[in-house]
Amino acid sequence: MTAPSDPSDATAPTAGPEGVPRAADPIGVLVVDDDFMVARVHRAFVERVEPFRVVGVAGTGEQALAAVGDLRPDLILLDLYLPDVFGLDVIPRLRSAGHDCDVMVVSAAREADAVRGAVRHGVVDYLLKPFEFEDLRVRLERYAVQRGRLLGTVVRSQADVDRVLAGAAVQAANAPVLPKGMSVETAELVERTLREADGTLSASECAALTGVSRVSARRYLEYFHTVGSADVSLRYGVAGRPERRYRFLGTVTGLALPPAARP
Repeated sequence: MTAPSDPSDATAPTAGPEGVPRAADPIGVLVVDDDFMVARVHRAFVERVEPFRVVGVAGTGEQALAAVGDLRPDLILLDLYLPDVFGLDVIPRLRSAGHDCDVMVVSAAREADAVRGAVRHGVVDYLLKPFEFEDLRVRLERYAVQRGRLLGTVVRSQADVDRVLAGAAVQAANAPVLPKGMSVETAELVERTLREADGTLSASECAALTGVSRVSARRYLEYFHTVGSADVSLRYGVAGRPERRYRFLGTVTGLALPPAARP
């Protein structure tokens, strides 16, 4: 188990007005994996995603329990195949000790019982090994958004309660299905580029930033406009057709492949 180099990494996020955490507050992560090389890779992945910060690494279930008590992480990346205890058995021990940190399973366990058990224990996500950085990035960013909503929720009515309880399930149910020929990976790349743009983007500018063709960039931008995640304005030049410029309005989460394109 490794401790953070900076003690401030292990402190709880500071709060903004009315106790709502500010967007820039770090989300502390404990990486739990018995393979130190894998743990090193996962740590590097996490630290590439804002506002996540790795506060420690543990190689066994007992080390994980001790680390949570010492470091108070917000999120645990939990492997299931640990040398001393099955990963899911760590979760009820955390709850019994009074720890309310969230858990994201990161494991090679493909058994249906493991997945069902993870759901019963209330994990926020389940990611199969091996995976690429983008696979984890999408899940971390989705978790950060959901966490921010939960922490900032003020319950005034049953509708507020329903929104909290529905959480990610509502997002998944309402997830848009991409048109045939469009990929989730490219859609996420274009969406992220549009979101991070300073102002508006044209299809040509988006293509230059993402590396996709102008025609492809235009198609994805128009799709985001269709589903309400982008606004379109026209810029008139001296001559020729007006240029269509796109501005980000909201995140398209849980993008799903159409049935024909699924493996």
